[in-house]
Amino acid sequence: MSSPNPEELEKLIHRTLRSLPDRPAPRSLESRVLAAIAARQSLPWWHQSFTHWPVAARGAFLVLSGALAATLIILVIRAGAETTTSTLFSGPMALLGQLKAGANGILNFGSLIFRSIPSWWIYGGLTFMAFMYATLIGLGATAYRTFFNNR
Repeated sequence: MSSPNPEELEKLIHRTLRSLPDRPAPRSLESRVLAAIAARQSLPWWHQSFTHWPVAARGAFLVLSGALAATLIILVIRAGAETTTSTLFSGPMALLGQLKAGANGILNFGSLIFRSIPSWWIYGGLTFMAFMYATLIGLGATAYRTFFNNR
């Protein structure tokens, strides 16, 4: 007995599946879906997404948001004009200075450790990583050819 042609097998499976009757959804699923749709539609407009809001409400929201943003920008500019830059940024700059000192300590420790490693270990590690990367590529190509080339 010979195996059928892949195209013929595909057509046979397609015909067989098309001849099966459609299965109706269970009654409980249908009622739950319809209840969820009705519940979502009964939500007030302000609980729905922005695109479902009335046009007037969307416009008012955008105008009020823009006015609030402009007011905040003006207040920040006036506060900056009344105070000096050093008092305005003294808190964040001190925090940045502490973060910079911590990062420098970590980098100095890392460079000390890195300098204490023999160079042939580093070259050996890089060579090993390159070998493993090439192995991964080779295995991936072999697996691809094995699984997908025969189809």
